[in-house]
Amino acid sequence: MKRMREFFTQRLKRGLVRRLNNLKIARMAYLVTRNSPPPSGAPVVFFKASTGIDDLSWNSGFHLLASWALRLKGIPVSYFACHAGMSKCVLGTNRDQPHKEMPCRSCVMQSKALYRGVPELTVDHRPQTAVHRSPSTVISWFGFERNPQLVTRIENLSVPKLSTFHFQDIPLGPLCLPGLRWILRIHHLNDDENTRYLFREYILSAWNVARKFSKFLDEINPRAVVLFNGQFFPEATARWVARQRGIRVITHEVGLQPASAFFTDGEATAYPIHIPDEFELSDEQNARLDAYLAKRFQGDFTMAGIKFWAEMKGLDEAFLQKAARFKQIVPVFTNVIFDTSQPHANTVFEDMFDWLDLVLEVIKEHPETLFVIRAHPDELRVRKSSRETVEGWATSREVQKEANVVFVGPRETLSSYELIQKSKFVMVYNSTIGLEASIMGAAVLCAGRARFTQYPTVFFPQTVEEVRRKMKEFLEAQKIDTPPEFKRNARRFLYYQLFKTSLPFGDFLEPSVRTTQTRLKPFELDDLLKSDSLKVILSGVLEGGDFLLEE
Repeated sequence: MKRMREFFTQRLKRGLVRRLNNLKIARMAYLVTRNSPPPSGAPVVFFKASTGIDDLSWNSGFHLLASWALRLKGIPVSYFACHAGMSKCVLGTNRDQPHKEMPCRSCVMQSKALYRGVPELTVDHRPQTAVHRSPSTVISWFGFERNPQLVTRIENLSVPKLSTFHFQDIPLGPLCLPGLRWILRIHHLNDDENTRYLFREYILSAWNVARKFSKFLDEINPRAVVLFNGQFFPEATARWVARQRGIRVITHEVGLQPASAFFTDGEATAYPIHIPDEFELSDEQNARLDAYLAKRFQGDFTMAGIKFWAEMKGLDEAFLQKAARFKQIVPVFTNVIFDTSQPHANTVFEDMFDWLDLVLEVIKEHPETLFVIRAHPDELRVRKSSRETVEGWATSREVQKEANVVFVGPRETLSSYELIQKSKFVMVYNSTIGLEASIMGAAVLCAGRARFTQYPTVFFPQTVEEVRRKMKEFLEAQKIDTPPEFKRNARRFLYYQLFKTSLPFGDFLEPSVRTTQTRLKPFELDDLLKSDSLKVILSGVLEGGDFLLEE
């Protein structure tokens, strides 16, 4: 009864905070409209379909503030937003009840609160010669229309066939696959009717987005499109359509720092960063990075509003006594299998579990080594728990029978950093801890493409056999020589991630009741154009800038 009261109290509080926040948004939207100069030039399109349902997500906040700053500079902004425009959307899907109705009513109400006062543009979707309109800030809402021909084409296809399905040269299956894996919280999709049903509806919805966004672009003729990370099918489809027309696409995600954003011309989930060859950290920059790492190594950090470790404990006596019976320790750090980083990571192996199977083969061949397999804490995140877990893999492979394996579950708060210090070398798939281990001076053997593998920071063999050979080489070596540039590049890369690419929005946004959501802080309209972060975004969107903060 107490838990039920707490649940309803929290829900009421969230509802009240959301309503108050929407009133703030409405007031600021009115001021933006009233104080924006007459727009001129080609517009910038802001696409909205997967950045929240009934509250202001962090990415919705970045989207809104960036568009307001452009309007205040006299740049026309054209919003393209969902108005029940998909049969099934990623965020609205109920994994347990895939046929359940979408929460379109609350989602559209929230979107309309964001765009209050923006005049609506009606786009005629009948085939005709496009007529480009004079510059103005407008919004176009797209609804859903089912394509009977497409329905017939896909109604009897299996999941493997749907995964590669193309229609009128648009790769609808591949565009939908990452979002389907994400919402089902698995990588290996079951070929059952529920999965096929969702896949078909996503494909039909992606086609609807492609057709209507194409027509919208023909009418608007924008200079650029700005959208959320590009992995879910609405944004992936919009990105594909825009790039087919040669239109520049900018994607955004939450940054590495609290209340920060990452904007890029590339794919935000791949985190492309250009670091000049000549860049070296100054004494002041090194001190700044070390201060961050000191907190990180104690577990004092958040990502996208989530604090993974309430506390972090050292290696206990039982573990140390067990480890003393072995020649050496090798930790194995895993990832969340459905995460949006995984499509980029799977270049050497089909997926992370394919890699773990190889790791297990090597474990059985080296009884003198203690392997510590660590599950990622995000596997059991509330409302986002994985359905295909490392713990499940370990159970199915009977890993517990191996005397030289310690399995650390996602809820355990054992210090990974203390473990690294006692290890001969470290194995990762594409986890950020590989970057941190390099900074700590450890040899890191990476098996998946990671954000940091775009620079020499870790050992990253390019074939399965090379990974196997490198594992055995490291296990049998008396000493592993790590190139000194690994540590240098790792520090440079992390510094860029933290202090150059993570654009602070803390002057405008703060965590809401649920920390994965945000709300507006009080601020003056002039503060938007004075903000260093929004200056960087304006320069990046309008002048092709690099979306990096100056120091």
